Amino acid sequence: MRREYPSVPIVGVGAVVVKEGQVLLVRRANAPNQGQWSIPGGTVELGETLAQAAVREVREECGIEIEPGEVLSTFDLIQRDEKGRILYHYVLIDFLARYVSGEPIAATDAMEVRWVDEKSLNQLDVIPRLLPVLHKALHQASQASNKRKPRG
Repeated sequence: MRREYPSVPIVGVGAVVVKEGQVLLVRRANAPNQGQWSIPGGTVELGETLAQAAVREVREECGIEIEPGEVLSTFDLIQRDEKGRILYHYVLIDFLARYVSGEPIAATDAMEVRWVDEKSLNQLDVIPRLLPVLHKALHQASQASNKRKPRG
């Protein structure tokens, strides 16, 4: 399926992978948003569930294993060219994901990959629509972690 000037919307998934108070970000190698920091993800393949696509895409893009959890956000990414034609149309579903194993490496669609804490998010050129999603994920992961800690 053509990504530029598609005939139908393309379904994509992203994973907000949280580990020890940090999120995994990738610097996008391709359009749209080339050069900006984002979450790992990509398009859903025929016969794949959204969760399966998230696991596969993170593995391909970053070389790590994750366990997808709840949906954090959905987003319509529609970009038009200078003539007003639809250049890109993605329906994006972002999952909260738990890190399972592996060392992140920049592969396939990533120029760079790194773990980033909440204070450092504003120092990177993060795709603006993702900032509230990243903050939400870190907050939820922190709350879940605090519930698991024994009180003494």
